[in-house]
Amino acid sequence: MIAKIEKSVLHGEVTAPPSKSMAHRLLLLAALSGGRCKVDNLAMSQDVLAMIDCLRALGAAIEISENSAAVDGSNLLKSVSDRLDCRESGNTLRFLIPLCLTACKDISLYGSGRLMDRPQEIYEQLCREHGFLYKKGDGFITVRGDLKPGVYELSGSVSSQFISGLIFGLLSLSGDSEIRIIPPFESRSYVDLTLSAIKKFGGSVHFKDEYTVLISGKSLKPADVVCEGDFSNAAFLDAFNVIGGSVKVNGLSDNSVQGDRIYREYFPKFIDSAPEIDITDCPDLGPICMALGALNHGCKLVGTRRLAMKESDRGRVMHDELLKFGCEIDVKENSITVPKSNLHSPVAPLNGHNDHRIVMSLAVICTVTGGEIEGCEAVSKTFPDFFDAIKSLGCDVKIRND
Repeated sequence: MIAKIEKSVLHGEVTAPPSKSMAHRLLLLAALSGGRCKVDNLAMSQDVLAMIDCLRALGAAIEISENSAAVDGSNLLKSVSDRLDCRESGNTLRFLIPLCLTACKDISLYGSGRLMDRPQEIYEQLCREHGFLYKKGDGFITVRGDLKPGVYELSGSVSSQFISGLIFGLLSLSGDSEIRIIPPFESRSYVDLTLSAIKKFGGSVHFKDEYTVLISGKSLKPADVVCEGDFSNAAFLDAFNVIGGSVKVNGLSDNSVQGDRIYREYFPKFIDSAPEIDITDCPDLGPICMALGALNHGCKLVGTRRLAMKESDRGRVMHDELLKFGCEIDVKENSITVPKSNLHSPVAPLNGHNDHRIVMSLAVICTVTGGEIEGCEAVSKTFPDFFDAIKSLGCDVKIRND
């Protein structure tokens, strides 16, 4: 699909979509609680549907009704499929591998897009150390194990998803466990998000110190919960305020522990300066920060190493796409410099690279320059209503099939 966007200045109010990151956690914890729960305020994006399908394959009963899900976890892990389809969802894959390691049978987790190219070595090492099966095939990973309560060490330098995933797996067991995190500990805020979700179900998981997590197994209780608004996707809506628009984004909690809430501190810096911003703990903000730098006074992003491990190599593809607007960014291993630029209409159709955050970042730029984005359907991964949302704010956008 192709999105054709005309120059537009956006105004009005819009509600932030539900948090995909929190939705994954709440759905999984509802299933782990062993009882009946309801999770409200869900956006049925491709990533959320992947988690729902995989939990069903692991034995949970889940009924979807508009923007909510009724979850019955009483049969979780009692009747387990040998195949889970994670689609392109990194959260789903990494959150569920440790849980699969408690099933004592071969389970293959499949993925599409670049999912299986993203790093999984931390779990491979865990399996090797404990004598579990870990076999990587063409588009899938097969695991088998007998995960027990105990003391585990995990690197914190790749993705906090591995730490959260092991917490979920250990929560399903009877007994206490400990995770010792080997520094550096990147994206700590996402583990904090995991702990805040666990508290909603009465679970007992806490930090003993900066690098040690204590887990009380089988401590979860069924609960009805509401998914909070998503700062990660709200950033693409709030970005219009940095380029001359006037947009109020509702539905975000001031008490949220989502790491990407930091965008509220970062974005005003683009208006009057060329800021240097560390995105080590908020890599999903990388593409939109590059877009805002190109539209304003430039910027330098540091801590960008993990952008290469996402749905696309985000530094490289933003280099290629911004070049079409007349802006050549400098992409290094762990930093990206965006020069002050006078952007023009793109000289060729833009490519979304099957990456929702690339598509949304390019859409923000196109409201200033105009342009067409091929592969715009990638937004369905986490924010299927994105184009409807910006249209409601006055964006002149038309969607057509290829």
